[in-house]
Amino acid sequence: MSRSQVEQVVTELAEPEVSDLGYDLIDVEFTKEGRHFFLRVYIDKPGGVTIDDCQKVAERLNPLLDAADPINQQYIFEVSSPGAERPLKTERDFELGKGRFVHVNTYAPINGAKEFEGVLLGKQNGVVSLELDEGETIGIPEDKIAKIRFAIRF
Repeated sequence: MSRSQVEQVVTELAEPEVSDLGYDLIDVEFTKEGRHFFLRVYIDKPGGVTIDDCQKVAERLNPLLDAADPINQQYIFEVSSPGAERPLKTERDFELGKGRFVHVNTYAPINGAKEFEGVLLGKQNGVVSLELDEGETIGIPEDKIAKIRFAIRF
């Protein structure tokens, strides 16, 4: 099974369980680092995730992963928070992220820049709207965005 297939199967398996426990499933990652394979499930909830939250989800998912057996090699299973500067990937991320500070990298310059920081106003019709520090509003076509993530303002 390919890496993306493993991630899809685990996402489908984990989504209802994580939701049932009161968390949001943010991402599933299956990757090889050095000699080891890692299966990482990233969860979140309003107010952030604790170690106890991660343990609760891991205990719920472990028997289901064992039964489904979607990975044919040994791997290390981790459940964690996506972190304060996590990427925005889903429509839900954009909806929940409204009003939060974000950092955007584009593939090509827009108005002479490839990096933008500002408050996420939303995403509509494939355009991500930000309010920049100067008070200016900019719309960035989603297909021009290389990466968008939450950011911490210093």
